[in-house]
Amino acid sequence: MQKREHNKFSLWMLAWPIFIELFLQFLLGAADTLQVSRISDDAVAVVGFSTQLFSALMTLFMTVAGGAGILIAQRIGSRNNEDARTIAIMSVKVSAVIGLGISVLLYAMPGQIASLLQLPDELMPLAKTYISIVGGGMVLVAVMSALSNAIRNTGNTKGPMYTAIGMNVIHVGMNYAFIFGKFGFPEWGLKGVAISTDISRLLAVIVLFMMFFGAFARQITFRDFFKLFDRTLFKEILKIGWPMGVNMSCWVFSQLLIFTYIARLGAVELSTRTYMNTLESFCFLLGYSLALALQIQIAHLYGAGKAEEAYRNSYRALWIGLGIVTVNALVLYLIGGHILKLFTKDPEIIAMGISLLGMNLLLQPGKMLNMGIGNALNAVGDTRYVMWTSITSMTLIASILSYIFGITLGWGLVGIYACMILDEYIRGIWVLQRWRKKKFLKPAQEKMAASSPNTGSSGGGTSVTLEV
Repeated sequence: MQKREHNKFSLWMLAWPIFIELFLQFLLGAADTLQVSRISDDAVAVVGFSTQLFSALMTLFMTVAGGAGILIAQRIGSRNNEDARTIAIMSVKVSAVIGLGISVLLYAMPGQIASLLQLPDELMPLAKTYISIVGGGMVLVAVMSALSNAIRNTGNTKGPMYTAIGMNVIHVGMNYAFIFGKFGFPEWGLKGVAISTDISRLLAVIVLFMMFFGAFARQITFRDFFKLFDRTLFKEILKIGWPMGVNMSCWVFSQLLIFTYIARLGAVELSTRTYMNTLESFCFLLGYSLALALQIQIAHLYGAGKAEEAYRNSYRALWIGLGIVTVNALVLYLIGGHILKLFTKDPEIIAMGISLLGMNLLLQPGKMLNMGIGNALNAVGDTRYVMWTSITSMTLIASILSYIFGITLGWGLVGIYACMILDEYIRGIWVLQRWRKKKFLKPAQEKMAASSPNTGSSGGGTSVTLEV
């Protein structure tokens, strides 16, 4: 049993299914972008703009799901499976309620929301259709995120991966049928992409629920969702989760604000940024997978009182991640121009995108540093510090300086990207300094010493050693 748990929570066993899942999500986005580009560059701009809006609103339910995920891993590490089960059920229930509220808002007011965010008038008709349909299905995203997060933090990262495979295959196939009117379906265009998105997500939710019911030692039933609620545990979820939610909100709202700046520059710049989002996502996929896996592993170790091992593993994962994202960024810089030509024939968009790929060489290592060590701090409960670094840097640099350099000084996308790079490195340096102090690892050492007085922090014969 010790060997199985050793393997289950090793960094590689956690990371590779997450990578496959995220890679397939990237393919979903890339396929969306490629297929939508056959409609028009304006349609691409609407999808990119809407994605930033949806990401901003997702932080409302990811606050609960994120805090719950860390606590699930910690409780399993400390062999408290019943608490882990209760936390998971509560996270799904609360996320569903929040997601339903968001769905009603986006379905009822798509035009008003797009106007508030300064979307160009020529894009408004497409935006109303896309936001109302995909936004109306945000409850599915809320439930899917909570289920995936809970399952993943039990050490089962393969389940969400297999679900992502099925969801992507179905989505791409339906896109082809609904956009171009194949197999007897009407030619719906961008509306077809929106409908395809909601259907594929609904099917994913059904599959994830089937996995979720058997994810813990004691079977979960439908009755648990109506009866089970522990206020003390929920307060603990919020204590860890709300700073993570604020942190995520800072990022997505700064990105949404940046999209409004870019929208002021014009539809060409907005389309370019959307294409760049797709390329950058591919570049960072494996590094981000390592960062997520590291958070699960460190939370598990922290729950078991294995403080020093958690500290050492974070640096191994960081160096591996830095090497991977640097190589990926270099390869993307060399071939990115050819990839852009698959999406668009507009020479202005291609030229602008190639210049940003060069800046991406600087951006990606900073993102890896910030994400890797930031997730390590989150895993041990130091979420407030990560939150304050985000509030400070994203407000002053990502939001204010981006406007000054991009809009006021007229540097456009180049100026905005320069500020994004500076923001990542500033936050990365801050979280690294905090992690090196080991402040929030000391409680784990004391816990382990108290529970195993004869063996110190090694945890005795029942400890589980986790490796990269």
